[in-house]
Amino acid sequence: MKISTPQRFEGSLPEAFAHATSKREPVFVPTQHFTDDRGWSLMNQLQGVMSEQGQVNFSVQYPGVIKAWHRHHKQTDFWMGLVGHLKVGVYDQDNDHAWSIVIGEKRPGTVIIPPPLWHGAATVGPTQAGLLYYVTHAYDPANPDEDRTTPDAFPGFPWHVEHK
Repeated sequence: MKISTPQRFEGSLPEAFAHATSKREPVFVPTQHFTDDRGWSLMNQLQGVMSEQGQVNFSVQYPGVIKAWHRHHKQTDFWMGLVGHLKVGVYDQDNDHAWSIVIGEKRPGTVIIPPPLWHGAATVGPTQAGLLYYVTHAYDPANPDEDRTTPDAFPGFPWHVEHK
């Protein structure tokens, strides 16, 4: 038996998919990290092979980070915590109603967040947290489908750990 390393493919994922199926061999398509002082993300995963509009991403948040608030007008988010734990906040500004749930390693599942609800996440605990998410519309930097505001924009939402 001959064992090889899959070919590294530098083109787009749809091109790599076509190459792999036509050659009937696996290919490896490298990706790049997006990094800032809040954590790191792997963006646009499986773009062009799942659906023409959707996008899969994986984002890591460092301890103590709050990424909030933002909302979309077209896009629905599907969030799944895979590493560590995140407190997810969702807010309906029209009805002044908020939801909070901790997701992650010890609470697996998917949070579905439709538009136009405000949403965000705070890392819970001393370790980084990883979020795998599917969005129904890929991010368009020329015309972003999002509004943003600060973590304290909606007074009373408990981003901190609630000691009970």
